[in-house]
Order: sequence, then structure tokens, then C-alpha cells
Amino acid sequence: MLLLKMNIQVLPEHKLSSVAPLKQFNVEKKEVELILVKEQNGVQYTNSSVVASPSSGEDVVRETWGKKIDFLLSVIGFAVDLANVWRFPYLCYKNGGGAFLIPYVLFLFIAGMPLFYMELALGQYNREGAATVWKICPIFKGVGYTVIIIALYVGFYYNVIIAWSLYYLFASLTSELPWLNCDNPWNSPNCTEPQHINGTFLGNRTSYAKYKNTPAAEFYERRVLHIHESKGINDLGLPRWELTLCLILVVFILCFSLWKGVKSSGKVWIDAATQIFFSLGAGFGVLIAFASYNKFDNNCYRDAILTSSINCITSFFSGFAVFSVLGYMAHQHHVNIKDVATEGAGLVFIIYPEAISTLPGSTFFAIVFFIMLLTLGIDSSMGGMEAVITGLSDDFKILKRNRKLFTFAVAFGTFLIALLCITNGGIFVLTLLDRYAAGTSILFGVLIEAIGVSWFYGVDRFSEDIERMMGFKPGIYWRLCWKFVSPAFLLLAVIASIVTSGDLRYDDYIFPRWSNMVGWSIALSSMLFVPIYAIYKLLILPGTFKERIAYGITPEHEHHLVKEGNVRQFKLRHWLSI
Repeated sequence: MLLLKMNIQVLPEHKLSSVAPLKQFNVEKKEVELILVKEQNGVQYTNSSVVASPSSGEDVVRETWGKKIDFLLSVIGFAVDLANVWRFPYLCYKNGGGAFLIPYVLFLFIAGMPLFYMELALGQYNREGAATVWKICPIFKGVGYTVIIIALYVGFYYNVIIAWSLYYLFASLTSELPWLNCDNPWNSPNCTEPQHINGTFLGNRTSYAKYKNTPAAEFYERRVLHIHESKGINDLGLPRWELTLCLILVVFILCFSLWKGVKSSGKVWIDAATQIFFSLGAGFGVLIAFASYNKFDNNCYRDAILTSSINCITSFFSGFAVFSVLGYMAHQHHVNIKDVATEGAGLVFIIYPEAISTLPGSTFFAIVFFIMLLTLGIDSSMGGMEAVITGLSDDFKILKRNRKLFTFAVAFGTFLIALLCITNGGIFVLTLLDRYAAGTSILFGVLIEAIGVSWFYGVDRFSEDIERMMGFKPGIYWRLCWKFVSPAFLLLAVIASIVTSGDLRYDDYIFPRWSNMVGWSIALSSMLFVPIYAIYKLLILPGTFKERIAYGITPEHEHHLVKEGNVRQFKLRHWLSI
């Protein structure tokens, strides 16, 4: 595809038919696509119309990234998030250190990279969001809604974690960090300053990471969360005004950034599989949305290798940084490193801040650390919101015409739900959402996505699409992963996530049984879009039941072949091809 100085784009016949298949027009051999490109805020807006005859003036407006680096940084920013800092190092330590890297790297190559590559190519070729991209196999459109809903659910609580980081940043703007000692109004009578805590003090009662009466732990739980004022998930209270202001600021940042457009041995293996999958971020519709704004001939294969490699290298690097701090803390308190090793919020909001408070120039290092958390969180949250906005805007044109209003509505909606997570018992709501909103459901969503692309649309046809974009077909390794290895991996991961799902708890608090039922209802609310939409599609399509099946699994631009009785998916060759 050639972009000329006059902003006119001339496409070869095979590329034109792949970009804009025309259902109602008999297109002649030499079609020309005119592209009007204007630069605005780093994003090029593309207005294309296929010129075949005077009657075929169907206009399509699509943004493209102004610069290649914009796309790469957006994808890397989404993929590299808080999980790289607070989850990977702990999983690596818990599951045998270097031994954990064996399954981690294995799953990177057989599942992580292939799925990452698949989503980038799918979005770039079809130039659609997560829902409308399923014009390639209409009956699977429900999975597009599944991943959009999951991305929305994650935004409900992920923004709260960013708000915590912002609160800590503001709290750090003092000469003495507020979690340095026990002389504060929020401290309990049991508060013990770190210099008095060692292995002898703790005895066999608990590990240092689980001891809740250090100044840093009490700042987090009593000053930030006010968890001591709640009896559990059935006793939430009102939103904390300080966190509400921080959350408002976070939502405004996200809203205006998106205003105009884009920018045991067995347990070891399960942990490695889920970590590589969630770390890369496939299945949230974000990669499809971002790639849909690429130029048609962009090398998404190189992008997939580069960005997934950077993400994993970042995880390795953060592991060295995290365990340097944990080793220092263990040395300070004369305990084993297992007593200070933890993951999640306890690592970044308790252990790390306490370690920073002991350093010379602690205020400076605290500010830098929490700015890092903000940047890690915000660009990942922006990716999730963009997946929702792009996915629904491409499906409902009225939303695309009113993008600013729709962006505000999405941001405001996430803000309202997030208020539940900044109440006295908000941590319990956040824990429930974190467990169920994007657990089994996201694995299920990508499993259906992989089956839809690889089996129903066809790996061979998908490979031909990639060849039209980049001039070469994916190798046999990628095709085998897409058709056999990745779906098998995802199926096992879905089963394992269900089988290993135990009772929900936060520290010593065990959630009531009804909250687990609510959690599974949240998970099912997104997964059920797949069968419900498939049934709906079969009901509204014309013809006999067999013809409806044929229309449902045939790309929209090939529906005329169904009328002729030429259904590719009804032939054995389609299912055997690679």
C-alpha cells in the first residue's frame, strides 16, 4: 500500500477487496481508494471511499496512528502494568525461583505470543473494534461483547488502585513520610515501630508481611482504607472524601486523554500460564482496538514479538528490583525473606513504602515510586477504556458520532461504581471484583476467540489475510499454535481456574457464601453474551436452520456464496487446513 505525497492511496486489487469487501456493488478490476489524511493531536484521521462507480460512494472514517511509536508505546503501556511489579516477582519466588521460568517461558511461546500476534493482526486487517471485527464469523460476535464487558468491569476497580497511588503521592509531599512512625492520629495502641520488630518479636505468630501493626501497614489499612471501621462486605459505609477526590482526578485524566481518540509442580504450571496470559493483556479487546488504527500494511508480526518481549523483560527486571528491597527488609528485621515476601497491594503500599522511608532522601524516592505506579496504572486503564469506547462505537454509529459524550459517559459510569471500592469496606468489593470480573471469564473469552478465528474462520484464510497486509504468510509454528496448541492451553486454563477456585478471603476475613454467588454472577454476566448472541443471531437470520448456520459462520462479505450453496465450512477441507 503506497501513501503518496498528495495523500492519495492506491491499493492493489487483492488489498482493496480485503479492506473493504462490497456486498452490494459489482466492483470493477481497477478500484481506487482515496485516502484523505489530516494530522490532529498525533493521530491521523483517514477518510476513505471506494471509487468503483458513481453509486458506490460508501464512506468510511477511520483514524490511524500519526506515528508508529505512538502505537508501540500504547501497546507496551497497556501490557506493562502493576502486575509486572507486584505479582510476577512473588510468583517466581513462591514457585521455586528459576524453576518457575521454565513453564513461564514455555507458555510465552506457545500461548502468549501467538494470541498477542493474532489479536494485533485481527484488528489491523479488519480495522474494527472487538465486536464488529466478528463480521468474519457473525455468530461469534457475542465474544466481542464479552471482552468489552470484562474491560469495563476491570475499569471499575483498577481506577481505585490508581487513586490509592495518587493519594500516596500527595501524602509523600512532606519532609517526613507519614508512615515512618506511630505518632499519628490513625495509629492504634498496638502500633509497633519497625526497629523494634525482629524474628524474636514475631515468633511463630505470623510473618512480617502479614503483621498489621507497623506504621506502614496501619497507614494503608487505617488511614487510606479505614478497614477497621468495617465488619465486612455487608458493612461498606460511605465513600472516603479524600479518595473520592483522587478518583475524580484519575477519571478526568482518563477522560480527557481519550477525548479525541487513540493513543506445587502442578500449581507452578497453572500460575505460570495465568501470569503470562494476564501480563500480556490478550483478551480485553485492547489489542484489537489499538491495532485497528494501524495502517493496513503495518508489520504487526514484528510489533507482537517486540512488545511481548519488552513486557516479559520488564517483569524480569522488576523481579530484581523487588527482591533487592525484600532482601533489604529481611536483613533489617533479621527474618527470612519468606517472611517479607508478598504480592499485590501489600507489596506496593506497605512493604515498599516502609523500605523507602528508611532511605536518605526518602521523600524524593517516595514521589518517584508513586509516580511510577501512576504511569503504570493510567496507561493500562486507558487501554481498557479505549477497548470499550472503540468496540461499542464501531458497532453503534451514534456513539461514534458523539464520541466525546460517550467517553464522558463511560468514565462517569466507572466512577460511580468505583465509589463502592473507596468506602470503609471498599477493599472487600475490590477483592471480589478482582477475583471474578476478569478471572475465568477472560480465559473463556479468549478461548472462544481463538476457536472462532482458527477453526471457523480458518487458519489458512487468516494467514492469507496477514499475507495481504505484510507480504508473507505466518510460519507453520504460528499456524499450529493458533489452531491446536493455544486453544488446548486455554481450555485447560479455564478448567483449572474453575477447579482451583476456593472460598474468597481477604487476609483473615472469609467472605460470606452469598458474595461468592455474586462473584460468579458477575463472571457469568459477561460469558453468557457468547451463547445468547449466537442464539439471537440464528433466530434473526433467514432461511432453513442449515442456511442460518451457514450465514452465521460465513464472513459477511461472502454471504452471496451461501445463496449459491457454496459454504466453505461445510467442506472437510476447511477443517483440515492449516
